[in-house]
Order: sequence, then C-alpha cells, then structure tokens
Amino acid sequence: MSTVAAWFRLVRAGWIMTREGVFAALPGDQLSGLPHAGWRLARLLAKRATKTSQRSQRLSRAVDRLGPSYVKLGQFLATRPDVVGAEIAMDLANLQDRMATFPTIEAVEEIEGSLGRPVGDLYARFDEPIAAASIAQVHPATVMRDGVEGRVAVKVIRPGVRRRFMNDLESYFLAARLQERFIPATRRLKPVEVTRTLAQTTKIEMDLRLEAAALSELGENTKDDPGFRVPWVDWERTGRDVVTMEWVDGIKMSDVEGLRAAGHDLNALAATLIQSFLRHTLRDGFFHADMHPGNLFVEADGTIVAVDLGIAGRLGRKERRFLAEILYGFIVRDYRRVAEVHFEAGYVPRAHDIDAFAQAIRAIGEPIHGQPAETISMARLLTLLFEVTELFDMATRPELVLLQKTMVVVEGVARTLDPAFNMWKTSEPVVGDWIRANLGPRGLLDDAREGVSAIVALARQAPELAERAERLSREIDAMAENGLRFDDATADKIGRAEARRTRSGRVALWAIAATLVWIAWRTG
Repeated sequence: MSTVAAWFRLVRAGWIMTREGVFAALPGDQLSGLPHAGWRLARLLAKRATKTSQRSQRLSRAVDRLGPSYVKLGQFLATRPDVVGAEIAMDLANLQDRMATFPTIEAVEEIEGSLGRPVGDLYARFDEPIAAASIAQVHPATVMRDGVEGRVAVKVIRPGVRRRFMNDLESYFLAARLQERFIPATRRLKPVEVTRTLAQTTKIEMDLRLEAAALSELGENTKDDPGFRVPWVDWERTGRDVVTMEWVDGIKMSDVEGLRAAGHDLNALAATLIQSFLRHTLRDGFFHADMHPGNLFVEADGTIVAVDLGIAGRLGRKERRFLAEILYGFIVRDYRRVAEVHFEAGYVPRAHDIDAFAQAIRAIGEPIHGQPAETISMARLLTLLFEVTELFDMATRPELVLLQKTMVVVEGVARTLDPAFNMWKTSEPVVGDWIRANLGPRGLLDDAREGVSAIVALARQAPELAERAERLSREIDAMAENGLRFDDATADKIGRAEARRTRSGRVALWAIAATLVWIAWRTG
C-alpha cells in the first residue's frame, strides 16, 4: 500500500502545482513533443489568478498548500542549481520558511519527553513562540546560570514532522525514479541520489543535537576570529527534540536601514562577512550553508552573529585546494593551471583534452578581466565554471554546489550592504594567506607528513590485507572450477522480488486511475 500512497501524494502535489501555475511558469516554449503538450495543458489548467503572478509567488503558494515537507524540499533544491537550474534555484531560495506556530503545550510535551524533566525545573520562565518554521519553532525563555538569570532561545521540533516527512519522502523517491527512467537526459544529475541526500540532510536537521554540535564546532573554530561568532549552546537543556542556546540581541542583517540608523559601518560589515565565510571554508573546511540575511544578526559593537545552523557544509583538503587554486588561477589569468587542477582532482575525465578545457576556462576568465573589480562576482564565476565543466562530463559534486549556492547568498548580502563591494580585493587576504600556507613550502611539508602517515597506516594493515587477498584468491579458484551458484534461499528471494515488481506495476496503474477520478470529482 505504500506504493499506492506514494502515487497518491505525487499526483496530489502535481495537481496543486499545476493549479497554482508553477509548471505554467516554467520556460516551455523550446520544448517539443509530449513535454511541450504537457506544458500547454498545465497552462490551461492553471488558475486564472495565477497567470499574472511571478514564478516565485506561485511556488510560495503551492508550497504553503503542500505543507512543511515541501518547504524543506524547496529549500534543499535551492542549494542544487545544477539540478533545477539557476533561475528556479533563486526562486526557491526566496521561499519564506514561515509556518503557523503550534501550541505551547505541545512544545512543552516535546521538551519534557526529550529531556525527561519538567519545563518548570529547566527554565525559570518559558514564553509563547515568536517564530515558527517547517521543522521547529523558537520560544524565548530564561534560565538560572551561576545564580544569575539569563535569556535563552529554545528551539523545539514540530510534533509529527518526522512522520510527515518520511511519508512524503516516498513520493519524492517515486518521482526521482520516474525521472531517471523516462527522461534519460537527466540521469547525469542523479535524481535518486539527490533524493537520498535530501533524506539524509533532513534527518540530520531534525535531530537538534546535531545542530547544537554544529554550533559548538563552528564556535570553537571562530573563537578568535574578529567580528564574527555564533551563539553558545546550553547542553544541559538540549536533546533530540530541543536545543537551548544563547539569546542574541541584535539587528537582522536584512534590516539595512536599521543597521545604518544604528551607526554601523555597512562596508566594514560586508568585508567581515565575506572574509569570515572564506576563512571558515578554506581554513576549517566547515561552513554555515544557510547564511541568508534572516539568519545573521549584528550586535551593538558590530559583531556578526550567525544562527540556525541546520544546514552546514564541509570541504576536504582536496576540495579546499581545488577552490583556492581556481580562484588564484583566475586572478593571475593562468587558465592552463585552472584546467590542470580540474584534471588533478579527478573532476574532469582524463579522456578529454586539457588544452580544449583550458580554452573553455579562458572563455570565462577573459571577459571578467575587462570589468571593474567591484562588478566581478565570484559566485557568478563559479556558476559559469560549473556550466562549462558540464560540457566536459564533470560529475555533480554536491559539496562544491552547496559551496557555490552559499557563496551566491553571502555575496548577495554583502552587495546589499555595499553596492560597490570589491569581492576580489576583500577576499585576497584570506585566499592569499591560505595559498601561501598550504601551497608553499609549509604546505609541501604537510603533504609529505600526510603521505608518510598513510604509508605507516597501510603497513600496519599489510598482514590483514594479505589474508584477505589469499581468501579472495581461493574463492575465485572455487568459482572458476564449480561455477557461480545460488543457494535455494537466494533463488527464492529473486523470484519473490520479481513477483512483487509485477504486482506493484499493476497496483500503481490502478492507483493513478483512482486518483485522477477522485481529483476530477473533487474539482468538478
């Protein structure tokens, strides 16, 4: 029955998006055949009132009707412009994650169930919610710390959100499998794998202990950084369904006029924001991946405080070196080196010609050098770079795409603070320092140390590896002599799986027919 339920949810979601004009707002003029016919039908079925709306407004209305799971899906796809396209990703990034609050009594039940203590013992005061999103809502509260009462923010999971998301996830996987099967051109984007990533990301985000751990890690990494910090976590009052953290008094970075009226130096804030993000990315390999202006506060002394660390990104040493060398290569116009970095990292298959790839890189870099520095967008550069690499069969790299998306957002925030913001001049101290430390003599020594450590670790495993090789050799010899055989249990399982697949196909067809009849009856 789960397959039937998944079909029903998928058809319902498609109908709502059709009626709200989401599909009609997609660029379908250049489609042909059945996709073009489907697009024309979607335009006819869209509500008349939606036809004058912008695409982002249509998406917002559809997501509001579909519920919290689809808010999270939209936010996730906003981080994957390689999957949905840059324009749609920008529309999805504008989705407002503002949901109706749930009753405080339910929040209290979640807290007490997670922490095993009465709320009255945990907090001196626990107030009504001030904001709610798709996964959780936030309550102001006060606690006693060392005999002093202090304010805290308490983030509480939305009741039933895990079950709702897991139910909707079945329809997401169904849509991904259908896409891979019937739209071969999209297989390169690995829709099923993308859906698995969404599932894993959201499971992590729904365990508030992991968000608390991310805040703690970023706090340790940035404790000595100028002008940037994150709230401290109250671990005594934190569990799977609740996280208690420092209350932040500040002005949201989205309130530019408020920042200006408070006397803050907007140009300095823009520089601090970009340099902090690059420092986290290159130095630490761990960055806040949802740094939109609503998640950034500015305190009275000009310190930027980042909150809501449900989405974080990580880059390994190879990815950090890749990023730094690419940026440096564009700065000095060494396009051959930029191309070589792609091949050395294994991102572009070696079957391609490195000189042809360097030529494609030059096509991106040369127009940039003809512009004033303050108009050059690093985020735009990475977007163009990933578009070109598609022509050379560069596989999707989720960690790099998440970095690109975050850089687009952070750079956009910086330019709202300072329209003449010079991204390259501001970035040079951080990027330059990292390159000198990691790609110079000291970097070579670090690489050598890592190589020696890897050799030592391999030597320690040598006896076990030899035993495994000997066992594998015996098994191959036996297979060559006796052939590949299935035991009775394996053969029985294969037969049952084939039977289930046949039944599932018949059930799915009946489910589609029944759902369409139901929709026609409800809307007729």
